[in-house]
Amino acid sequence: MSFIPLFLQTSAASTTTPEGMMGTGLGAFIPLILILLIMYFFMIRPQTKKQKETEKMIAALKKGDKVITIGGIHGTVAAVKESTIILKVEDGSRIEFNRSAISSLAMEPTSSNATEKEEKKSLLGGKKAESRETKEENDATEVKNSSSDSETKTEAEAVKDE
Repeated sequence: MSFIPLFLQTSAASTTTPEGMMGTGLGAFIPLILILLIMYFFMIRPQTKKQKETEKMIAALKKGDKVITIGGIHGTVAAVKESTIILKVEDGSRIEFNRSAISSLAMEPTSSNATEKEEKKSLLGGKKAESRETKEENDATEVKNSSSDSETKTEAEAVKDE
């Protein structure tokens, strides 16, 4: 039994009646318009912003900048040409890349622990700032201490009972 004629019959019957005409007009396009708006604001617009930032970064590259290529090669810009950049990598070797092959600027490593603690103290007005890990460690030692206290109490009660 074929379902194709059944579908054709139901669609033909529904279009001939006025009740079958519902869903036509502007009301049928509202979900499509909403989907397109959502796609624009959550996918297309952020991508264009990121692309513009990358283009500005590539245009502003100068000699001495530390960069990372799309292939993951870390290097320092040795020379800037019209459409290419020459990177100096370890051991003094030089590699020429297209400008579009530059992914991002390399961030300088900092001593994160000392800097973060100082920033937290300054943000909290000089109060001691404890990290989540330190709080968890304190909670764990409190639990251990309370469990060991209860064990010694039960041992003392056992000695009294004897």
